[in-house]
Amino acid sequence: MGALSGKVVLVTGGGNGIGRDCALIAAQEGAKVVVNDLGGGLGGGDEGSAGPAEAVAAEIRAAGGEAVSNSDSVTSYKAVQGMVEQALDSFGGLHAVINPAGILRDVMFHKMTEAEWDAVIEVHMRGSFNVARATIELFRNQNDGAYMFFTSTSGLLGNIGQANYGAAKMGIAGLSRIIAMEGARNNVRSNCLAPVAWTRMTQSVPVKDEAAAARRAVMAEKIRADQPARFSVAMVSPAAANVSGQIFGASGENIILYSQPRPVETVTKEEGWTVETILSEAVPQMEPKFTPLSRPPLASQGGGDAAPAKAG
Repeated sequence: MGALSGKVVLVTGGGNGIGRDCALIAAQEGAKVVVNDLGGGLGGGDEGSAGPAEAVAAEIRAAGGEAVSNSDSVTSYKAVQGMVEQALDSFGGLHAVINPAGILRDVMFHKMTEAEWDAVIEVHMRGSFNVARATIELFRNQNDGAYMFFTSTSGLLGNIGQANYGAAKMGIAGLSRIIAMEGARNNVRSNCLAPVAWTRMTQSVPVKDEAAAARRAVMAEKIRADQPARFSVAMVSPAAANVSGQIFGASGENIILYSQPRPVETVTKEEGWTVETILSEAVPQMEPKFTPLSRPPLASQGGGDAAPAKAG
């Protein structure tokens, strides 16, 4: 009996990287799996292929599990509704969604086009809305449902050249939190994960020097896609029924719990603030608690972040 025995799980982006391992591990833990993957490139500009999703589904079936494949895009609400119907038709239910599907269009913000912005927001933010909205009523009605969304340190901490990606990933964190709050009374849970793993996304980040190349070699060996995938599967299992509304990280064998924005300083002036006193009193009083622009190091990378945290 696995952690997901008797459950049906939809995994988006399940043809490659973290998504692939999510699908395989979910099946190993007893789930029946709908493996979704458009089969496109990292930039999301091509037509895609049914091959990657079906290859993973076939691997699950060959190992004795149950799986079907789907190659539609999460950017289409109608298509996601079709994924839900496929789960119901194939396996008689749906109990969890793991949603690492994503693309990249990295560019400095002052050079970013509307198309580069829209494409990333469409897949990550709109895609997260679609998979949640297409399933939320089912989950509420059956008093059983779990989401694992994928955020990123590119949003939580910031990353140069990824304004589109970071903005979408911060939006996903907010979406997950509110779904968790609204779903609590109906046993609907939602968490999100900021993973660091050696996938085709991390490979796409340019290497600028030998030190960065050396860090990548370490990543390939020690920071694998199966590590955040295993955590994702654990969090959508019934055994994690008390966990909801959290932001986690997974980097190698480090499991990270992130803080969430809360007030850190409040300054008050009974007679009211003026522009002059805001600048001369309020800002200097708050300044020691400002968040620096630099990214803090991630524990498993020896004091430096060799690549941004991205889903597969």
